[in-house]
Amino acid sequence: MTYDQLASPEVVQETISALKERNVEALLVNTKEEALEKIKEMIPAGASVMTGGSTTLNEIGFSDLLVSKNHSWKNLKDEIVAETDPDKQNELRKQSVLADYFLGSVHAVTKDGEVLVASASGSQIPSYAFTSPNVIWVVGAQKIVGDLNAAFDRVKTYVFPLEDQRMKSTGAQGSIIGRWLVFEREIMPSRKVTLIFVNEKLGF
Repeated sequence: MTYDQLASPEVVQETISALKERNVEALLVNTKEEALEKIKEMIPAGASVMTGGSTTLNEIGFSDLLVSKNHSWKNLKDEIVAETDPDKQNELRKQSVLADYFLGSVHAVTKDGEVLVASASGSQIPSYAFTSPNVIWVVGAQKIVGDLNAAFDRVKTYVFPLEDQRMKSTGAQGSIIGRWLVFEREIMPSRKVTLIFVNEKLGF
């Protein structure tokens, strides 16, 4: 089975409806440029922002925007990178899970609205699951699958080999899957989770 084909408009809308039933605000944009503009509209000035490692955020230009400082947000990753003491840097990483807005992507979304995330260290999982009051996921429409079994298969047979290859191309030893998160629904009224589907192939 291939996992790199964009879902049909009908399937995307079906999935959006299922996500909304699970208290995840979901919407569709056509291009990565529209996705970036949507994010810029959503995050207010002065908000603290943190991101997980994400090829998708790189591809839509959000990572470059943060580094450029051409925005009015507090980029917590700047503080982490600037800290040279390993212990202090690690503490800043822990504190970053409390960011007002935590952004990233996910590895699969079922048509029933279940969201699957695989991670090596699990550093983004606290924010996704609980600690950040606002979570924004940007997801290429090729990541929609039929059910949770297909979601796990997508990660193991398609996503992981590509991520492992990407890591090795940087000189690293490769990737591992150390943590899984199955996000079934949002139950906390104080949190807002938004998933932006993009009608382009983005990320793995």
